[in-house]
Amino acid sequence: MTATRTLISPATLARPRGRAIYWTVFTAVVVLFALAFLFPVYWMVTGAMKSPDEVARTPPTLVPQHWHTGAYTDAWDLMQLPQHLWNTLVQAAGAWALQLVFCTAAAYALSKLRPAFGKVVLGGILATLMVPAQALVVPKYLTVADLPLLHTSLLNDPLAIWLPAVANAFNLYLLKRFFDQLPRDVLEAAEIDGAGKLRTLWSVVLPMSRPVLGVVSIFALVAVWQDFLWPLMVFSDTDKQPISVALVQLSQNIQLTVLLAAMVIAGIPMVALFLVFQRHIIAGISAGSTKG
Repeated sequence: MTATRTLISPATLARPRGRAIYWTVFTAVVVLFALAFLFPVYWMVTGAMKSPDEVARTPPTLVPQHWHTGAYTDAWDLMQLPQHLWNTLVQAAGAWALQLVFCTAAAYALSKLRPAFGKVVLGGILATLMVPAQALVVPKYLTVADLPLLHTSLLNDPLAIWLPAVANAFNLYLLKRFFDQLPRDVLEAAEIDGAGKLRTLWSVVLPMSRPVLGVVSIFALVAVWQDFLWPLMVFSDTDKQPISVALVQLSQNIQLTVLLAAMVIAGIPMVALFLVFQRHIIAGISAGSTKG
């Protein structure tokens, strides 16, 4: 049995002075990292509660001298946040649902059904990861502006967000790698019980794949929620724009405090999503290193 090697030896940690130094350094590092991540959030939240003059003051104040919450209500009403948040929710939910269905089906087929030329198909899919996203903007726009065969335009339509989001090579590969590590005997037992390929996917594979499905869901939702360039191109109608585009389009004649309040409100759904599903994210990341 080999001993685990660490930066600090067990003998040093056994001494009171060594433990004290270790926990002091550890606590200081954790506090510094926490401040580095949380201070910008605190600055934005409290900045929206300052007066416009106080926000622009130099040097800046760490705590508002007078707390004003009116910027949040003004942002909610003036910038039409409920409508744009709903637009974003519809676009993100559709992209998430379609991506889960098609990426899961494709990953299961490439991993367990072993189709002819499956490795060639997988290689072609992975090759798209080497193409910069900016290089695909023009071809995607021309495609949604005049859909092949149907000759219809998807501009100002949520389908312009949903359909390109389905072709996500990274999430497909992530799912395939997880399916590759599923125990073979479990799938064979399902086949012996008479389950077909689709039944095995629905009743056996998907329940075992909840961690990786949670990670893929987070990636899919965050990608749509934070995207700016593509929604800006396909949504010329202001009433149909997502929150990421609306914040920029409507910020020209808006006070800085109101804009900060709108940014705080726009970030709440993603923060809440992470806090609710953080256990699934950690489980999904660790599941990729588990051998079946």
